[in-house]
Amino acid sequence: MAKIDLISNEWADIVFQGRNKVYGAYQLRRSTGKRNIWAMVFVAAVAAVTYLGLAAYNSYQAAQKAKFEAEMEASLIETKKEAKVEKKTETPKVEQVQKVEKVKSSIAFTPPVIKKDSEVKPEEEMKTQDELKETKTAIGAFDVKGNDESGGTVLKAVEEIATPEPPKQEAEQNKVFDVVEQQPQFPGGMGALNQWLGSNIKYPAMAAENGIEGRVIVQFVVERDGSVSGVHVVRGVDPSLDKEATRVVAQMPKWIPGKQNGSAVRVKYTVPVTFRLQ
Repeated sequence: MAKIDLISNEWADIVFQGRNKVYGAYQLRRSTGKRNIWAMVFVAAVAAVTYLGLAAYNSYQAAQKAKFEAEMEASLIETKKEAKVEKKTETPKVEQVQKVEKVKSSIAFTPPVIKKDSEVKPEEEMKTQDELKETKTAIGAFDVKGNDESGGTVLKAVEEIATPEPPKQEAEQNKVFDVVEQQPQFPGGMGALNQWLGSNIKYPAMAAENGIEGRVIVQFVVERDGSVSGVHVVRGVDPSLDKEATRVVAQMPKWIPGKQNGSAVRVKYTVPVTFRLQ
């Protein structure tokens, strides 16, 4: 079988040998080679442009992913810096009661009561200042019979220190931590979170028409069961973008909850939501 040359025009001369070459069909056949060349060039150009476009798109996606992960790392570092140091509750010191071997006698002080003179017993009569100075018995909060009136020690009432109530388990469970031993994590990691946000964000039409872009910082609480609550904007850009960022974050699937001392706890978390027009 003879080889077909799509560029050569010799076949047109063979076909139109002995025929009217002035007719338009001959001229059309003569230009077939040029058309084939241009067609191949066009196909090659389209293939090259498509390849370069896909390569640029993949590169852009990789750069966006790296940028998002860097922003998340910076956000976590900022959250750790702003975390408040928890104050440790100091246990009140209880003074040990010193054992006293030598004790002076004491009598309990009783407030004066108004009575008739006939009803007052001699031992109940109010002592004068001179009589109080001469007595060797101390006046205290209770009666004590001593064993050494000269060198003994006057006993003092021991104050009862109220033991603080142990923290309630319910209050501990409702506490929101800023930083924990094991931070909450989106299922699949930061890359999966980036893809989920990109797939579910709907760019507000008004913001797109006005060319509004920016990054909205959203804060929320990852509950003990991984659900998201308390979603609010920490730093906004535009009301429409802020509202959309809040909506998307509130609809996120359950996270892997954070843990403190091996138990799941409520943890505050911050996520940047970037809006950028293509």
